[in-house]
Amino acid sequence: MDNEYRRSDRPEHNQVKKKKRIRKRALIPIILLVSLIVLALYAFFSYQSGLGIAQENGVEQETYEFNSEDNNNGKKNILLLGADREEDGAQRTDVIMIAQYDFMNKEMKLVSLMRDIYVDIPGYQNYKINSVYSLGGVELLRQTIEQNFGIEVEEYAVIDYQAFESVVDVINKNGITIDVEKDMSEKIDADLKQGEQQLNGKDLLDYARFRQDEEGDFGRVRRQQQVINALKDEALSVGNVLKLPKITGTAVGHINTSMSNGELYRMMASFLVRSDKNIETLTLPIEHTYQFVDVPHAGNVIDLDFETNSQYVHDFLEGNLEDPEALEPEAENTTTDQ
Repeated sequence: MDNEYRRSDRPEHNQVKKKKRIRKRALIPIILLVSLIVLALYAFFSYQSGLGIAQENGVEQETYEFNSEDNNNGKKNILLLGADREEDGAQRTDVIMIAQYDFMNKEMKLVSLMRDIYVDIPGYQNYKINSVYSLGGVELLRQTIEQNFGIEVEEYAVIDYQAFESVVDVINKNGITIDVEKDMSEKIDADLKQGEQQLNGKDLLDYARFRQDEEGDFGRVRRQQQVINALKDEALSVGNVLKLPKITGTAVGHINTSMSNGELYRMMASFLVRSDKNIETLTLPIEHTYQFVDVPHAGNVIDLDFETNSQYVHDFLEGNLEDPEALEPEAENTTTDQ
């Protein structure tokens, strides 16, 4: 009959459908909460797994004297050091970099300092900058950088080679893809062949350390920057996103740093939300602002124009350089001692 309700049009049936919709909607926040808890637990245990790798390697973390002050300007300057092998009770820094992270603009910048730069060391005779760490640790190096370049660093991170190899192998156990520019074997523990290939942690470290050619330390610094970008791209690839907690835990477990875990997480999370995730790089000295000289007590050193280089690095960190790559120094008369 036309005046009869169809079953689906009855008020009680509509009320049942409405209640079901309400129950489904009520389940959504519960599902989201459970998902967040699962993700948090996964991140926590993955991070702990990374820390466990460092413990298995017998790494003992230390806290060093470091009398810095936070500029509270939305940017963080971090002294990054690669600890060289210890010889005669002294340990030099094979890698000296200043990383800056801008929290406001979510930008990462990296300044590499050539290890043979001849610097004024507070309280000591002038010498190569890579010797400063063995004389007075990260605090003396902080003072040296501030005195010679006018750059105030607020944090430090000292990375040993074992850490590098472990982190690389966690990122990709099959190795990191690198276009090896030439055959390399002299004074490194690897026999690398020219061409694109996947290098494990040990071979990638040897690639980054090689300097037995006409480029010397200039080529090594360039390759160090190349390796950092390759590691960043691999770690942030789609297949590795879920590994990030373990990668972070492995790195933190091997690194001696003044930064707290909370600061590291905050910086990493901030960087991850940026779309392009590029790292801008600069190498000191700037082209045409230095010369090689022989000093009786220090050997062959890089004697540079500190005023010009200091201005360039300040402009770079402040975002006032249009093309930093055009300023990269070219190798000339470099030494090749390992």
